Amino acid sequence: MSPTTGTRSRTDYSGGLSRVVRHPLFWPLVALAVLLLANTVHSPDFLAISVLDGHLFGAPIDILRNSAPLLLVALGMTLVIATRGIDLSVGATVAIAGAVSLSFIASSPNPGAVSTVLVAMGIALLLCLFLGVWNGFLVSVVGIQPIIATLILMTAGRGIAMLITEGQITTVTSAPFKTLGSGFWLGLPVAALVALGVYALVAALTRRTALGMLVESVGINPSASRLAGVKARTIVWTVFALSGLFSGLAGLILASNVMAADANNAGLFIELDAILAVVIGGTSLQGGKFSLSGTLVGVFIITTLTLTVTIVGVSPLVTPLFKAVVVIAVTLLQSPVVREKLAARSRRRAARPEEVAA
Repeated sequence: MSPTTGTRSRTDYSGGLSRVVRHPLFWPLVALAVLLLANTVHSPDFLAISVLDGHLFGAPIDILRNSAPLLLVALGMTLVIATRGIDLSVGATVAIAGAVSLSFIASSPNPGAVSTVLVAMGIALLLCLFLGVWNGFLVSVVGIQPIIATLILMTAGRGIAMLITEGQITTVTSAPFKTLGSGFWLGLPVAALVALGVYALVAALTRRTALGMLVESVGINPSASRLAGVKARTIVWTVFALSGLFSGLAGLILASNVMAADANNAGLFIELDAILAVVIGGTSLQGGKFSLSGTLVGVFIITTLTLTVTIVGVSPLVTPLFKAVVVIAVTLLQSPVVREKLAARSRRRAARPEEVAA
C-alpha cells in the first residue's frame, strides 16, 4: 500500500468519525450508555430480564414503564417548542386528568365496569384537549407569549384539580383502570405500549406527511410562513391541543399506576423533566428543527438517571442536581462552538500524516 493510499484511508476514517461525533444523537446516546454501564457495574444483574407469569420484569422493563408518562408529555412539548413556544401547564393538565377520571369512577355505582372506565377516560381526555385548545387560543389568536399563556393554566390548573377532588386524595378500586398503568399485554407494560404507540403515530404524521415541515417552517420564521401560505395560527393551535391531549393521557397513566388522584403532587415538575428531555434530544428552544428520536433518548436518560440515583442509594432530593449535571454535559457537547472545536481538532489530526508524507 502506497503512502498516499494509507493517508487517504486515515483521512476517510477521521472524516467518518468526525461525522459520527457531530451527529445530534451521538452524545445523548453516549450519556445513556454511560448510565447503563454505571448501573451494570454497581449491580451486575441490572440489565437482566426475567419472565414471571408470562410477563417481563427487570430494570429495563421498569425504565420502559416509568418513561411512558414523561414520553407522552415530552412529545407534545417537542412539537410546541418546535414552533418557538413552551407549555408550562402540562403538569397541571396531568393533575386535572387524574382528578376528573378518578372522581367520575369513584362516583359511579359500578367502578369496575369497563364502560365506566372508558367514559371516565374519554371525559378526562376531552377536557385536557380543550385545555390545550385554550392555550393555543391565547397564543395564536390573542397573541399572548406562550410562557405567560401557559403559566396561567399552570397556576390555576392545580386549583381546578383541587376543586374537582374537593381537596382530598381520591382513591378507587377498578381493575380495568388499573390495567392502563400496571397491566401487561404480550408480556410488556401496557403504559409503555401506549406511549410507544403514540410516539410511532406522531413520528409517522410529522415525518411521512407535511405536518412536520409545516411545524418547522412556523418555528423558523412565522411571518415568512404566513406569506408562503402556511396557516401558522392553525399549526400553533394544533400543537398546543396535542400537548394538552398527550398530557391528559400521561395523567391517566400516572393516576392508574397509584389508583389515586393527588391534585398537589400528580405531575409535579413533569414540565421541567419534559423540557430537559427535549433539550437533551437536540431540539432547539429557538424553534425550527426538532427530533422526536432525540426526545425519546432524552426521556430514557432522565428516567434511567432517576432509577440510578435510587439504586445507588442517594437521597431522591439530590436527583435534580444529577439531572442538572447531565443536562449541562450533554448540551455543552451539543453546542455549535464545542462541535466546531472538536471538528477542527479532528481535521488537524487528519492533516498531520499528510504533512509528514509531504
